[in-house]
Amino acid sequence: MNISIDHKSHIPLHIQAELLLRELIRDPAYQAGKLLPNEVDLAKKLAISRTTLRQALNKLVYEELLVRKKGYGTKVAPSKISSKSMNWLSFSQEMKARGIPVRNYELHLSWVYPDEQIANLFDIKTDKKILKLERLRGGADGAFVYFISYFHPRIGLTGEEDFKQPLYEMLETEHSVIANLSKEEISAITANKFIAGKLEVETGSPILFRKRFVYDQGDRAIEYNLGYYNAESFIYTVESRRNQ
Repeated sequence: MNISIDHKSHIPLHIQAELLLRELIRDPAYQAGKLLPNEVDLAKKLAISRTTLRQALNKLVYEELLVRKKGYGTKVAPSKISSKSMNWLSFSQEMKARGIPVRNYELHLSWVYPDEQIANLFDIKTDKKILKLERLRGGADGAFVYFISYFHPRIGLTGEEDFKQPLYEMLETEHSVIANLSKEEISAITANKFIAGKLEVETGSPILFRKRFVYDQGDRAIEYNLGYYNAESFIYTVESRRNQ
C-alpha cells in the first residue's frame, strides 16, 4: 500500500491523513491486530506535523475505529460482540447464530465445596462438593470472556462430559435437564490481577460483570454462572417492547 499524501492537493492535510488511516484500517494485516506505524515515523513519512497526524488519529479513536494505548501503540479496534437479553441461548448457540466461531482458550474442571451463597441458592450443605467449570472463551481474534460455572449436584454431572459442546444442549441430551429460565445481574467492575491476566488487559481496566442464575422447568436452580467480559470487545444489549 502506498503510504503518502498529496501536498499540492486542495484537501487539508489532516483530512488526507484521516483518509489514509481509514485505508490502513481496512488492510487485513491491521485487522488481524498488527500495530499501525509509529506516530513519529508516520508523520515523517507523510511530511506532516505530529499535531496534524494526531488530529486524524484522535477522530478515529473517538469513532472507536482505533485503540491507542500509551507505551504500546495504536491498532484497529476489535469488533464488539453484542449480546441481547431476548431469545436466551447459551454462549455457543448465540455466537453461532451470529456467525462467530467460538474458541475455548482454556477449560478447567474441578470439584469444590460451595460457599454459603451458592449452597443457599442450590439448597444444599456446604460440605457437599459440586462441579466447577472455568472457561476462557472468544473468537479468532482472541479471548474476550472468562466464565465460571457451578452446577447443582442433582444434575448428575461426572466431569467426564464434553464441555466443549453447547452446555445446555449437553445437559438436555445427556442428563435430561432443560434450562428454562435465566435471571441475570449485570454491573461494571474493574479487573483484578487474576481476571486482567485472563483477558490480557491492565489491572483496573473496566470489565462487564454478569451473574446468571439458571433454572430448570420446575424453577429449580441448576447453574450459577459468573461472566467477566472485556469491555473493549463486548457490549450487552437489552431489548424491550412496550405493551400496548
